[in-house]
Amino acid sequence: MSRDSNYDHHISIFSPQGRLYQMEYAFKAASSASGLTGIALRGSDTAVVVTQRKVPDRLIVPDSVSHVFNITPKIGVLATGMIADCHSAVQRMRYEAADFEFKYGYAIPPAVLAKRMADLAQVNTQSASMRPLACVLMIVGVDEESGPTVLKVDPAGHYLPFKGT
Repeated sequence: MSRDSNYDHHISIFSPQGRLYQMEYAFKAASSASGLTGIALRGSDTAVVVTQRKVPDRLIVPDSVSHVFNITPKIGVLATGMIADCHSAVQRMRYEAADFEFKYGYAIPPAVLAKRMADLAQVNTQSASMRPLACVLMIVGVDEESGPTVLKVDPAGHYLPFKGT
């Protein structure tokens, strides 16, 4: 038995090497659960996301399987990973976008939405009562000030803008 085996039971306990094993498990689950490859690109006047459509069972209607979701009329997301976690993250993104528009009177910029989702993901790394969501979010949208935007949010709460990912 490994001497590190006692450090993977709780999210907020670091191993002697400074690792959070629960976060490593979330990253591995996010990359291997759906088995999808997604590409997001940003141009001078557009942002686009492309992915595969894998139907897990032949009894499922192929048109009902999708990992690309609309958040607002100008923001979309490609969510890869465990599908239940992806749906939870998309639902929370829609709530955050609607709440922002209600409070401030204009649509949420994609970078603000990505920061908010990264903050929520990072909170899951601190609390023992929640587990990190095993999904990676590639947010594409058009901002009124900066134009097309591509951002990526991972389970640990990192978010970065990309020209392509």
